[in-house]
Amino acid sequence: MTQAAATGTIGHDLATWQRPRVTGGPFKQMFFTWFQPVVLLAMIAFWTFAPDRYATFAWAVGIGIALRLICLVLEWVSQRHASWQLTWKELTTDLFYVGISYTLVKYAGKHIGSDAAIDAIKHSFNLHTAWAGHWPFLLQVFLTMFLFDFGQYWMHRAMHNWHPLWLTHAPHHFITQLNVFKGAVGNPVELFLIGLGLGGFFDFLPRAALAAGGISLAIDVYNHANIRFNTPRWWLYLFNSIEHHSLHHSQDYDSTRCNYAGTFIFIDRLFGTCIDDESELVGQEGGRRMSIREQMLYPFLPLRRLLPLGHDPQAVPAE
Repeated sequence: MTQAAATGTIGHDLATWQRPRVTGGPFKQMFFTWFQPVVLLAMIAFWTFAPDRYATFAWAVGIGIALRLICLVLEWVSQRHASWQLTWKELTTDLFYVGISYTLVKYAGKHIGSDAAIDAIKHSFNLHTAWAGHWPFLLQVFLTMFLFDFGQYWMHRAMHNWHPLWLTHAPHHFITQLNVFKGAVGNPVELFLIGLGLGGFFDFLPRAALAAGGISLAIDVYNHANIRFNTPRWWLYLFNSIEHHSLHHSQDYDSTRCNYAGTFIFIDRLFGTCIDDESELVGQEGGRRMSIREQMLYPFLPLRRLLPLGHDPQAVPAE
């Protein structure tokens, strides 16, 4: 439960916010206090200094898989909420959506996504931005991350404030627990839209794009993970976290309209949409779990009501 559930209010002063801590001895306390910052620094160091033969897409994919598997193990070592414990059914469902993300959604993004559209615009107007590739490497990495997250912030915010877009995003808010692969759960249309970005206008080095993806992963991989960390306050000020994102998934719809950024929570702080709080109870309509079929069809329900296409799909009750 959250303070919101107990008092009817949400939000804390970050400087005085007292959060439950990891239980266990000194080593476990230290490990779950410094794991996130150390992994972030290691990711920055790897992409900055690794030889070119290692700074490849294949290595990026391998590191991403390894980090997610480590987080999967950590969910059992330092569980955040027993009610979020991963079951075989949940894991199988999550991996189905991961498969869609890496195939259907990635294929659509490559051929009709923002990069394809930007390439067409640059070609039409004869725009050249190769000069951006001469900027300091870490500046290129940060700008790639920031431009993507800034666009994601406004797309995500629009999804919570305009009904046609909410129909694509809503299925993601019918998950009833948070686990490391839950970020991939949702309708493919939403996953395509949330992946649109502006970074393609700048011809940054390909290595900078790979680094941006890896470093972003080292920050936002925890946003859906059932892991109890002793997260430092400076991390909570700068970056999105399981605390902020669990509130975004809370059962109260009004409480979901906050903490939109995927990586940099300071973007929400700049625009007044950050709320420092957390929630255990997640999922719209009181924690109703959608079936895969309903997830796939949900954005098209208004069309189904207009045409004689049969009954609306029924959701599976939350376990």
